[in-house]
Amino acid sequence: MQATLLPPQNSVLCAPITATRELAACLIANVPMIDLLSAELTRAGFQLVDNSDAGERTLRIPIDTWIELGALLMLGRNAKTARLTDHSGVLLAWKGYDDANDCEEELRTEAQCFPIVYPWDLLRMNEEVMALMDETSLLGEVSPLATISGPVRLGLGARILPGTVVEGPVVIGAGTQVGPNALIRGATSIGANCYIGHCAEVKNSLIFPNTYVSRHCYIGDSIIGSHVNLGAGTRTENHRHDGRHHVSQIRGKFVDTNRLKLGAMIGDGVRTGVNTSLEAGIKIGVARTTKPGTYVDKDLM
Repeated sequence: MQATLLPPQNSVLCAPITATRELAACLIANVPMIDLLSAELTRAGFQLVDNSDAGERTLRIPIDTWIELGALLMLGRNAKTARLTDHSGVLLAWKGYDDANDCEEELRTEAQCFPIVYPWDLLRMNEEVMALMDETSLLGEVSPLATISGPVRLGLGARILPGTVVEGPVVIGAGTQVGPNALIRGATSIGANCYIGHCAEVKNSLIFPNTYVSRHCYIGDSIIGSHVNLGAGTRTENHRHDGRHHVSQIRGKFVDTNRLKLGAMIGDGVRTGVNTSLEAGIKIGVARTTKPGTYVDKDLM
């Protein structure tokens, strides 16, 4: 069965995370999205071909979709040309023609499939991928005074310092230092050559390479770009007091994120002053800064 990966359909709305990189290069569990999807398809027995070589039986899969294998197999085994959509009719993949609208049938799936449209969808994809982790690989240095539980992957040269607690699934990249006395938990992916300081907590978040998280920070349900410096005591809020879904402003319109917990989405090169507080669901654009003691209650794009 053949498949081809197509360019993303919606990456412009994933700013600020995609302001300095292609969506396909965004890291999910510390692996570029395109490499992750290619490996998963190959492992499932698909032959990956270039779009120029795609035929009538080739599955066409936009890079900005998360599709469960069973749904793809259903599409591949369908006798006619067809579009695969989620339960609400959003296009996920198709087979038969360059234009999905030319396909003869529409197949709907109730499986956990969704398009990557907004930055928080990257967080959801990371959660889905890391939920499949079932092995621990510790290639770095772990202090005997640290505590590791659940599946954890630690890259070469990474260090877990005394008093630190890591509750998997967690991926920590090569050369990264965590602690002392830090807490890392809940589907968290930390890139290479990062620093997570004394008494910092990172929960259910994506942190891209070469980022510095100072002491006493709290990063929850957030996406942090590369070369970011979070000053000591920087904290993200990640839930509403009324228990409702978070709403985020995209191009002047408020969008329901369908998330009960959502922190900050921070672009590359951002620097926050000490004791900066970030309201839930805000976005900070590339290379923006905050003064010490700032409360950020709206997007800084």
